Amino acid sequence: MQTDETDQRLVILLRENARRPVAELARHLGLARTTVQARIERLEATGVIAGYTLKSSAASRPPLQATVLMSIEPRSGPEVLARLRSLPGVEVVHTTSGRFDLLAQVVAHSTAELDDTIDRIAEARGVRSSESLIHLATKLDRTGQ
Repeated sequence: MQTDETDQRLVILLRENARRPVAELARHLGLARTTVQARIERLEATGVIAGYTLKSSAASRPPLQATVLMSIEPRSGPEVLARLRSLPGVEVVHTTSGRFDLLAQVVAHSTAELDDTIDRIAEARGVRSSESLIHLATKLDRTGQ
């Protein structure tokens, strides 16, 4: 589905605060409330808006985060993914292009827990090599999480 500039602005406003009243959204966009409501319903129906979720505060998340970049052996993806799924500190895994094959986002409550998770990733069968990047400070976050 194609979206126009108004739809894109509406989605940005909803990302900032999905609980914002339709009347307030309409004021920001310079549109009638019924027009904004109809746009939201169309964006939901076409899958542009897949749903709404709870945004946790930083205080509720584990204090340590890291990105682990992995090179894996050919055809070992399913086995490596199974191992990553079994590790509770691994929150998200992406395939990548370039020097690394997988990128895992990892969280932990202590440096010992983070070290253990990173070690378990590195020793997983099929992982050729890994490189870890510990997150220090978030300077920009548009994900809404």
